[in-house]
Amino acid sequence: MDPQRERPKNTNTEHLIANRQEGIGVCGWILVSLSFLLVLITFPISIWACIKVVREYERAVVFRLGRILSKKAKGPGVILVLPCTDTFIKVDLRTVTCKISPQEILTRDAVTAQVDGVVHYRIHSAVSAVANITDVHSATLLLAQTTLRNVLGTQSLAQLLAFREEIAHSIQATLDSATEQWGVKVACVEIKDIRIPMAMQRAMAAEAEAAQEKKAKVVAAEGEMNASKALQKASVVLTESPAGLPLRYLQTLTTVAAQNNSTIIFPLPINMFGSLGQKNREG
Repeated sequence: MDPQRERPKNTNTEHLIANRQEGIGVCGWILVSLSFLLVLITFPISIWACIKVVREYERAVVFRLGRILSKKAKGPGVILVLPCTDTFIKVDLRTVTCKISPQEILTRDAVTAQVDGVVHYRIHSAVSAVANITDVHSATLLLAQTTLRNVLGTQSLAQLLAFREEIAHSIQATLDSATEQWGVKVACVEIKDIRIPMAMQRAMAAEAEAAQEKKAKVVAAEGEMNASKALQKASVVLTESPAGLPLRYLQTLTTVAAQNNSTIIFPLPINMFGSLGQKNREG
């Protein structure tokens, strides 16, 4: 007999065996039948143990003899479970806010810092959250802490302070791709606070103060230069008018006397009074 003709038969046989292994088997059906018969015998008392209510924000993963029933979650509403053979686990689909405790990190420029944050996530597949991992909430929290340290360790302190939002988006993308097989969707990651040692804070404060002082000196020097140019132009104008300098002198004295309540005595030329007397006699 040609072996190529027997190959489809073997393939079909293996497929049937695989399907049979995926089912609950003959013994399983016998136990399910006995459980259903028990419900009928003890009806209506047993109905209160069989009916379960699943809220709108919950889903129930039902196990029948250790296998997930229908490969999908049940609810919301009323579901029916058989005693002795069925068990179920409720999964909350609401968004969970998880606080990341302060993590000691070493930045790329060898600066030690403490960073904490918040992760917002929700479960979108109840079956994956139950069947693929033991404790989805603890695993998500630990993965968030590890991802936070790994991502921030590749950034310098200046980048960490300046690009906080971009770093948070990077952490969110990394977490979302890692938790997809757990049925978890990471909605948002926020970096709350960044703490650095006091010595580093004093050094940064001294650096900032020196930078501000440098800017102040540059501004003052530019002001002096502009003022000297303006005075040079004013002196040219005053040299063209001989009476302008005394008038400017008197205006300066008036300004000083208004600001500082004082009496100013200054000498006058004698010939000035003589010229005034002559003008009076001529008048």
